[in-house]
Amino acid sequence: MKICVAQTKPVKGDISVNIKNHKTLIDFAISHKADAIFFPELSITSYEPELVQNLGTNLDDKRFDNFQEISNANNITIGIGVPTKSNEGILISMIVFQPNKSRQIYSKQQLHSDELPYFVCGNNQLIITVDGIRIAPAICYESLQSSHSEEVNRLGADIYIASVAKSQNGVNKAAIHYPEVAKKYNMTVLMSNSVGPCDDFECVGNSAIWNTKGELLAQLNETQEGILVFDTETENTNKFYF
Repeated sequence: MKICVAQTKPVKGDISVNIKNHKTLIDFAISHKADAIFFPELSITSYEPELVQNLGTNLDDKRFDNFQEISNANNITIGIGVPTKSNEGILISMIVFQPNKSRQIYSKQQLHSDELPYFVCGNNQLIITVDGIRIAPAICYESLQSSHSEEVNRLGADIYIASVAKSQNGVNKAAIHYPEVAKKYNMTVLMSNSVGPCDDFECVGNSAIWNTKGELLAQLNETQEGILVFDTETENTNKFYF
């Protein structure tokens, strides 16, 4: 299986422009025979807590129909970052499109204290299966909490996808924590980060892949959009910039 993580530069609050940009990256991943692609935290809106009350949407948003069509036509799994509404409040979510299946949703279960005024916690871990490989999404802060990786390991995950919006400080922590997770649980770890301004900080990219030995296989730079492609059978990696 070939699995990709995307590194995007989202436009603050502009869902239509960000959808168009996602499609460009997905098309490029398809041209490299990808079976799955995952995007950063809140990639469709940018990470903007103060705007989410106006940006929150739902699983069945018609604006996302084309992602399902692309998934069906190209046999590719797609995970996008979206703020979604619930009865309790706004969730930080990943909507997952798989070929000829109903959309699935994963919502961040562990929030940073700074997020509590704006968001509520999800309560169910999603495991995505692609070609028999079990993929566990984690969204930013929770991916640095040992309890989360422990739980997805218990659920039998083979690959850990950290969908994040991280500053340099967060990336530095990730570079220490993710290799340890990979080694401890024999789980490949892929991080998808944004670049450019969001909220009150700068996302610094460095999207990366660590193998089950905790070895860094590939990493994007701090400023450019692009994708990383990982072959689960050969562990070959490729990186491309836009």
